[in-house]
Amino acid sequence: MNFIPYGRQNITEEDIDAVVNVLKSDYLTQGPKVPEFENAIKEHCNVEYALAMNSATSALHVACLALDVGKDDIVWTTPITFVASANCALYCGATVDFVDIDPKTYNLSIQALREKLQAAKIESKLPKVVIPVHLCGQSCDMEAIYELSQEYGFSIIEDASHAIGGSYQNKPIGNCQYSDITIFSFHPVKIITTAEGGVATTNSDKLAQKMDLLRSHGITRDTELMTHKPDGPWYYQQIDLGFNYRMTEMQAALGVSQIERLQSITKSRHKIAQRYNEQLACLPVITPFQIQESYSGLHLYVIRLKLDEIKPTHLEVFNSLRAANIGVNLHYIPVHLQPYYQKHFDFQTGDFPQAEQYYKEAISLPLYPDLTKEQQNYIVATLEGILRND
Repeated sequence: MNFIPYGRQNITEEDIDAVVNVLKSDYLTQGPKVPEFENAIKEHCNVEYALAMNSATSALHVACLALDVGKDDIVWTTPITFVASANCALYCGATVDFVDIDPKTYNLSIQALREKLQAAKIESKLPKVVIPVHLCGQSCDMEAIYELSQEYGFSIIEDASHAIGGSYQNKPIGNCQYSDITIFSFHPVKIITTAEGGVATTNSDKLAQKMDLLRSHGITRDTELMTHKPDGPWYYQQIDLGFNYRMTEMQAALGVSQIERLQSITKSRHKIAQRYNEQLACLPVITPFQIQESYSGLHLYVIRLKLDEIKPTHLEVFNSLRAANIGVNLHYIPVHLQPYYQKHFDFQTGDFPQAEQYYKEAISLPLYPDLTKEQQNYIVATLEGILRND
């Protein structure tokens, strides 16, 4: 069996043609395709604003800045995420802390959040922003998080990097009903791709204007934002310290083409996940838990090994699958256990026990639309042989 990656892009001839057409056009950057892609995201999410950027990390950074995160502020997120969900606050000079995960959904635990907020209020250390992460594509309990935000006064950035195409309470993730800003990622292994890229959605005029400014050097041509009348038609002003976080026309063209297939891509992922659920039902593993009010984008299919029921260790199972050309992965190493965070914030093993237990047991199996039944059968049969120590 040829190598099977845990995830990969799905590129069609239509996608290729869309990019080639841009290469033949007058614009490779700052042309019509970026607004077209943004409008497609707005329409899909039923949200007022969508701002495309060169990565989800960039979008998280400017989202924090738009919410005035800075020195002496505190931002909370989950330890089971990619480091960008936490790093974005550090870029702004803030302090980062974590909230342990729910043992069923692997998302941020509402009970742990509530208890941590109660303690933080007593100590006058409440967070300015909380960043819930929709791990694997399944939404966090956003209504509950929003209710706590109203009680304790924090803003919310949804890290929905895994979740485009998913929904919560029958509404598309990204509509910002229960958050200030939502962030999507379009990295090649994500549900749809722009090669690299991200988008921030919001319903706030003020936040959208601020993020738009920051993604392009802090420069504006809007005369209403300038300090004086323009010197001429060439004139622009830098009114803030921004960044070059813009998305290219080629990336946007690929995104426009890909989003047309979003529904079918998501359905394909669900079909593959359902086959996994059925095939793995009798094995000593825990399959993903789906909450009723959420429809997952299904970026990842994570199993947890029942280590007390099998002979091989977590590492042995992982290595055996890799040796069989199955490109499993582990999403994620708890961020608080990363050397940088332990050095600068004194996090210790044992600080977030649910996250650490998840890390000891989790393995991401291959999941992408082009995964064939033959490949999936091979993955399951190989896993079964390893677990049964055949």
